Amino acid sequence: MKVEIRSDKNIKKEDIIALYEANEWSSAQKPEMLFNGLMNSHSLISAWNEDQLIGLGNAISDGHLVVYYPHLLIHPDYHGHGIGRMIMDRFKERYGNFHQQILVSDGKTIGFYQKCGFEIGGDTQSMWIYQGDEH
Repeated sequence: MKVEIRSDKNIKKEDIIALYEANEWSSAQKPEMLFNGLMNSHSLISAWNEDQLIGLGNAISDGHLVVYYPHLLIHPDYHGHGIGRMIMDRFKERYGNFHQQILVSDGKTIGFYQKCGFEIGGDTQSMWIYQGDEH
């Protein structure tokens, strides 16, 4: 397997939806909103195995000081191959000097993000109004 990491937004909506469905993310049930949200992100990093989209992450940012990473997902068939780390490394190249890099993590992903250099933010609590059903 040869993984190619891309920083462009030239991704078909059906490829994105297939990746989200494979991961059972509820946002796949809102395909137009999901696609438009990703396409309007500050950055979108994708991972490919030939012509198959196997991973994706996005960043929302003011472009100078703060960046938030809302989505990072890898196709379940490709978990454990370092693809998520490659995507996060690409984000760190772009946003590494920002004052604040933020994300919300739960369950088994906490350890992954700690390996990427993130730490639990003091006594903070993540809060949201969430319309999904997978958390």
